[in-house]
Amino acid sequence: MFFELRQYRTQDGQRENWVKFMEEVIIPFQVGKGMVIVGSFVGEQEQDLYVWIRRFESESERERLYEAVYQSDEWLKNIAPKIPAMLDTAKIVVTRIEPTAASVIH
Repeated sequence: MFFELRQYRTQDGQRENWVKFMEEVIIPFQVGKGMVIVGSFVGEQEQDLYVWIRRFESESERERLYEAVYQSDEWLKNIAPKIPAMLDTAKIVVTRIEPTAASVIH
């Protein structure tokens, strides 16, 4: 099992819109395709920071879910085109992490 720690930077003044879009559109869509979203966060002191975490049981599961989400017509036609207005996509940082024995989440 591993996690993706995804750190995003929103466009100026767009964090509230981005969080709403994530929580009302992207997260429900991805969960509906089988993704496990562990958490969704905003920066306490950084007004453009948005972070979320997804969990995968294996690399093959991640590949299958990426295909189901990112190659779907819904993503390509309706969701993805709206993202650049809210998110600085050049600043996306994705880190794959594994929990240690002391981690609460497994």
